[in-house]
Amino acid sequence: MTIFSEGRYDAVVIGAGHAGCEAALALARTGQRTVMLTLNPDSIGFMPCNPSVGGTAKGHLVREIDALGGEMGLNADRCALQYRMLNEGKGAAVQSLRAQVDKNKYHTEMKRVLEHTEGLRIVQGEAAEILAENSHVVGVRTTYGGVFECRAVVVATGVYLNARTITGEVVKESGPNGFSRATELTKNLLSLGFRIRRFKTGTPARLDGRTVDLAELDLQPGEETYPFSFLNDSVPAAQTPCYLGWTNAETHRIILDNLDRAPLYNGQISSTGPRYCPSIETKVVRFSDKTRHQLFLEPEGADTTEVYVQGLSTSLPHDLQREMYRTVKGLGHCDIVRYAYAIEYDCIDTLDLFPTLEYKRVEGLYTAGQINGTSGYEEAAAQGLMAGLNASLKLRGLPPLILRRDEAYIGVLIDDLVTKGTEEPYRMMTSRAEFRLSLRQDNADLRLTEYGHGCGLVTEERYMVYRNRVRLRDSVMGTLNERAEHGIADMVVAKYGGGPLTSGVTYADLIRRGIPLKEIIAAFSILSDIPKDVLLSCETEIRYEGYLKRARSEAERVRRMEGRPLPPDLDYTAIEGLRLEAREKLNKLRPLSLGQAERISGVSPADIAVLMVYLSLH
Repeated sequence: MTIFSEGRYDAVVIGAGHAGCEAALALARTGQRTVMLTLNPDSIGFMPCNPSVGGTAKGHLVREIDALGGEMGLNADRCALQYRMLNEGKGAAVQSLRAQVDKNKYHTEMKRVLEHTEGLRIVQGEAAEILAENSHVVGVRTTYGGVFECRAVVVATGVYLNARTITGEVVKESGPNGFSRATELTKNLLSLGFRIRRFKTGTPARLDGRTVDLAELDLQPGEETYPFSFLNDSVPAAQTPCYLGWTNAETHRIILDNLDRAPLYNGQISSTGPRYCPSIETKVVRFSDKTRHQLFLEPEGADTTEVYVQGLSTSLPHDLQREMYRTVKGLGHCDIVRYAYAIEYDCIDTLDLFPTLEYKRVEGLYTAGQINGTSGYEEAAAQGLMAGLNASLKLRGLPPLILRRDEAYIGVLIDDLVTKGTEEPYRMMTSRAEFRLSLRQDNADLRLTEYGHGCGLVTEERYMVYRNRVRLRDSVMGTLNERAEHGIADMVVAKYGGGPLTSGVTYADLIRRGIPLKEIIAAFSILSDIPKDVLLSCETEIRYEGYLKRARSEAERVRRMEGRPLPPDLDYTAIEGLRLEAREKLNKLRPLSLGQAERISGVSPADIAVLMVYLSLH
């Protein structure tokens, strides 16, 4: 093979999925000459699974990406067909925005953005080797012999590394949706010292919507809520509906009678799948007491009749899929356009990464997305943005950006990966964030936009929008701390079971009494033109101010621990008093601070106390 030069660049991004897109944009938008290497430009920003963005905890990630200057929120808003706020009946901490998006439009719009980004070159090709000298990245070689010289690489290969799809007895050496797989890079990653494992995920069938009886399903309309991007003011008035259905005893019988043909149960699949998004076979076997399981029919786009059957992921053979889907009420005569499949792929052990997502053994080499063992578009995009941004900061000779657990869901996600690792496809959930009351969707810009601006990713236009929102929020808080008209306040309090007021109260006092802000706005004719997320932010800060104060106190303790660095060459085996397990874990993971050491599984509070004493004496 002839080796030839493809030119000299600052960085190369391998992969063009959601992680690769954000990484490439973060690099190029901050002045780094960047190449995006993709197996197929038709897969840029492709959504191989559900046609949606956001969801529980994932909506938080999208708004954080947007607050930092990323693209996912803007692109989702451009392509949205329907919005819903999940968990709206629960507390503000767990409410999560979700949007159905036009799958093809999402791809074409993201491709358009990338193509018009200055300093970014898109190249079709497969990465064969990451070139390193003296443990520093120096380039990338393709399978065609082209060499891109560079000082940083972000590997965002998704589920393409040695991928194979499984449907019943049929196994294909293929990436998702029939795209080609990548076969060369895993060998190179092993030679660089990465530890490789095999994970699995899957996807449901897509049906021809013309063959679905929608009248037999429950309508799920869109909602008037706020959009993902802080640059946008509202969501479309006209929204495309989704539909809700259920499996039944006959659906379950077909699955249970044919487990010998199910790859998950007959030994064809041995890799680790996602616990929180299982196949219908797994749900029926694991939850045998349930007589039905929920499913959603979601439109794939405005220009297609295909619908996605959320909740019926499977790897059963085609004949059983057809039989199974047709047992569901409303799907009795459905035709399948794309059959469901499972997919296996190579990924790495993220304990080999720094919190910047840089590989510990090769300087300038970063990884992001499903190669890091995560699942989901949003988790991938968040990692891609942080890997690309940290690579850019390093190239510019600036300090890295490491978000703490009390600052962002992105911080929780990355800290979990590099401190705890994952033995199964990782999914972000609100329960993983101990400071979730502070890490709400409505205040993502207050938490993160200053960081994005300081790193050069947030534009001046976006920053001015942010500053105006800060001023608006301060104005709303000022209004809410004003005195309310006594007579009206008495009536409002009485409506909610309170006795007559003996003294004057502010609007904030009424919120503290449990009265919803929307009731206060209606009763007193105030703040009627304020965006919904700004009102929610102010209301939450007032209603939960006691809890938030305690959370800030705990966050401060955590920050102090994070501020106690641990020497990178510290020999933990020589520290007396540390338990054997703690010594092994600490020597393996090499935590950067006491705070990170504290979160390592197998390191106890007593071990941390020993480390604190050791640091004070040395």
